[in-house]
Amino acid sequence: MIRVLVVAASPLVRAGLSAVLTTDSKIMVVGSTADLNNVLTREIRQLQPDVVLLDLSSYAQKWDWEKLLPNQEETYSCAWLLITDELDSLHLTEALRFGVRGILPQTSSESEIIAAVESVALGLIVLHPDVLESLLSVKDSIRDTSLGNSIQALTPREIEVLEMLASGLANKAIAKRLQISEHTVKFHISSIFHKLGVSTRTQAVSVGVRFGLIML
Repeated sequence: MIRVLVVAASPLVRAGLSAVLTTDSKIMVVGSTADLNNVLTREIRQLQPDVVLLDLSSYAQKWDWEKLLPNQEETYSCAWLLITDELDSLHLTEALRFGVRGILPQTSSESEIIAAVESVALGLIVLHPDVLESLLSVKDSIRDTSLGNSIQALTPREIEVLEMLASGLANKAIAKRLQISEHTVKFHISSIFHKLGVSTRTQAVSVGVRFGLIML
């Protein structure tokens, strides 16, 4: 039996998703909530779902993946399946990086939602064709074309971290300013080093300045 926690702002959406899921004999809805702030700290720990079905499209605000989803310091056995009408490729990449195992558009059918829940519960990655098309259609994959193929593009968040490295801020200070964990800061710095082909902060800042990624 697949235990599912339904998260959505609208009670009608929660009821609708729960009704859809309960049509499958292999799925049991263990709870539903609108409170995103306590999903990680309370709902998941108490209900221990296998899958968290989160309808982001029912929330008015635009969510920061780093604040919304569990970071790599925390261990949750559940898989996250998102329903969203925000098919921005950068956000999708960040979501996958932070542990999401499935992404569906708001227009997904009942059968697609059920199939996605079953798939992510088995440990598979689920991307709806609309989502995959959004990812593959991105042509500007390198921030500065002068970098060539030898240096990969930095995300906006990585640029922020690089700018703070240039200012001489320590990991703890960066974490406090961005309101993320120190572990996540270390993750971003490691990614920056890899993408720029460097091994120290000084080298990263130097390359960033040289190619116009940041300014001193």
